[in-house]
Amino acid sequence: MSRATIAAIVEGQGEERAVPVLLRRMAAEIAPDIWVQVARPLRVSRGTLTAPLGLERYVETAAVHAGPDAGLLVLLDADDDCPADLGPRLLARIHAARGDRPSSVVLANREFEAWFLASAPSLRGHRGLAGDLALPADAEGPRDCKGWLKQRRTDGRAYKPAADQAALAAVFDLKMARDNSPSFDKLWRDVTRLLTGEGG
Repeated sequence: MSRATIAAIVEGQGEERAVPVLLRRMAAEIAPDIWVQVARPLRVSRGTLTAPLGLERYVETAAVHAGPDAGLLVLLDADDDCPADLGPRLLARIHAARGDRPSSVVLANREFEAWFLASAPSLRGHRGLAGDLALPADAEGPRDCKGWLKQRRTDGRAYKPAADQAALAAVFDLKMARDNSPSFDKLWRDVTRLLTGEGG
């Protein structure tokens, strides 16, 4: 069995816990014949990453810690930035710093939680969410996806990324998310390329 390693850089505590869960699920579908190691993500603030030499510093750290063959994935929330603008600019910086590594930058549009909205029916009854969740008209449109999830909890609790994000990442429908979220489809294509060298 062949092996692959992905080293991720993320910005939030929720993503730090959820991204390994998500990447392992994706790898099991994309390349079931590859044994995939997901290094513990580096959590770095967005401001630090976008500052001069900030991204380069942490990409180097991730590359060294994950080993010589690891692919690099930077996963951030787009928030109000245009993913088609910021993503390529950050990727160019990675290529300039570590052009020897396969690498990817994915900006969840607008938040990681938008991918949950894009697969909302598959989350019915999970983590206190309502049993009648429906797809929003535009999963990547809401500015406050966390608030959308909070409003649809029936257990009286707030949505908290550190507590809930990994649990939802373990169960949301990946195909539904791909169908309804262009940014999640990009993640899928980029992870395919990091694992197999194909797609993109």
